[in-house]
Amino acid sequence: MTQLEKQHRIALQPWMVEPATCAVLAALLAGGVEARFVGGSVRDALLGKRIGDIDIATPASPERVIELLEKASIKVVPTGLAHGTVTAVVPPRHFEITTLRRDVETYGRRARVAFDADWAADAARRDFTINAIFLTPDGTLHDPVGGLADLRARRVRFVGDPATRIAEDVLRLLRYYRFEARFGNGAGDGPARAACRAAAHSLPLLSAERVAQELAKLLETPDPIAVLRMMQEDGVLAVVLPEARRLKRLQRLIEIEPAADPLLRLAALIEVDSEGATALAARLRLSNAWRDRLRGLSPPWPVDQRGDVRAQRRALYKLGVERYRDIAWLKAAEGDVSRSRLTRLLDLARGWTPPVFPLDGRDVTTLGIPTGERVGQLLAAVRDWWEAGDFTADRGACLAYLRALAIGAPA
Repeated sequence: MTQLEKQHRIALQPWMVEPATCAVLAALLAGGVEARFVGGSVRDALLGKRIGDIDIATPASPERVIELLEKASIKVVPTGLAHGTVTAVVPPRHFEITTLRRDVETYGRRARVAFDADWAADAARRDFTINAIFLTPDGTLHDPVGGLADLRARRVRFVGDPATRIAEDVLRLLRYYRFEARFGNGAGDGPARAACRAAAHSLPLLSAERVAQELAKLLETPDPIAVLRMMQEDGVLAVVLPEARRLKRLQRLIEIEPAADPLLRLAALIEVDSEGATALAARLRLSNAWRDRLRGLSPPWPVDQRGDVRAQRRALYKLGVERYRDIAWLKAAEGDVSRSRLTRLLDLARGWTPPVFPLDGRDVTTLGIPTGERVGQLLAAVRDWWEAGDFTADRGACLAYLRALAIGAPA
């Protein structure tokens, strides 16, 4: 937070003077266009965090911005012309450049805008005060809505009336809790929470994909527990994720996990079986990979991790390292596995090299058995025997057991 000690100017940051940024600013300056950094890059720079894409605001029209960028041979993507936004692409950066604007009329997540705003009016239509700080290329800060003080106090506050901001875009309701988890002090903002409680019934208007994205981003924060409890108290969690009934299990997972894994955290948070996980994935339109992984992490968990080493190796073979490891974390969070036992299980998984079953269907047909269901049955029987023997039987032993099964002789 050292940058916040100087409220009106900060030292030039590396990203402000790197070649990509300079190229975009020079293109705009060549046409006499003023440009200021705004949004996440400014906020994160003030907090000493790593920044991603860079947002720029300008009073110039989007058509003028495109003209100047193309004149400088900079690639331009018209990402949101109706809202005054174009994207300048100068590898390795993407710069989202938006014309100062004011909302004339809003329609949920859409709005009709006018490009006649000044800097203060543009700031007044943004979501949170900490996202409405402007930074000029020379390091001068402009703070029309008090974002610097809020950033210093770790206070997430809507710009203006919270209910109005949420009515303009219901997604801001979920964004509030996510920002509270990332930048808040744990207490929450009273007016913001009151507005969120009052508007919670509007959340079903959001697309499933948007809800899923916000939940994933929230679960990626270092410790979302306090905010999830806020969402529970405010009646928000019951609307977007009614399956979230295991906050304590999630809290225990966070205490022992090596890194934040949003899908594993989701599995810890919800209370569903495989069928419920499938339904949840469909409702949130999760990717097939996330759906399958979530379903595979739903209880009852298909392994007794209190068993001996042979049992663990067999479980590793059947589940794969990733699923076995995830279930070990969940069982530890559930209280079924001690910390010391968890460490031993994870060490076993880390050193696991999956053995290769030494037979295939040709070994069965070579014995004169025609292709068909019996081939698969015999292979499965040999594989079960091989697994039960801790994978120690070599190809010769497996062939001998297969021949014995095929002719019905004792193995």
